[in-house]
Amino acid sequence: MVIYVDIDETICRYDGVRNYPLALPMYERINRINNLYEDGNKIVYWTARGSTTKIDWTDLTKNQLQEWGVKYHELRMNHKPDYDLLICDKAVNSDNFFSNDDVCQKGKK
Repeated sequence: MVIYVDIDETICRYDGVRNYPLALPMYERINRINNLYEDGNKIVYWTARGSTTKIDWTDLTKNQLQEWGVKYHELRMNHKPDYDLLICDKAVNSDNFFSNDDVCQKGKK
C-alpha cells in the first residue's frame, strides 16, 4: 500500500500556537507509522508547511523527522493545498486511525 501521512497534529503537536521549530513529537503515533513502513508499505509524508506563507520549511522538517526517528520513503512539501476539510473516500481522520487497531491492521500487506 501507498500511505500518505500528514505531519502537524498527526505525528507532532504544539503547546499553544503552531510554531514548527517547537513541534513536539508524538512517539506512539510515529511508531505505529514506522510499523507500517516495516511491514512493507510505502510511506509518504505530505505537509502543507509553507504552502500559504511560501516559507521553505524543508530542511527543518527533514531534521525533525530524522531526530524523531521517523521512517519514510518520501517527503512532499509545498504542494499540498491549505484546506480546512478534506472529503475523500480514502481519507481517515488521524485521531480515529491512532485509536482504532482495526484501521491500522487494514494498512498491513
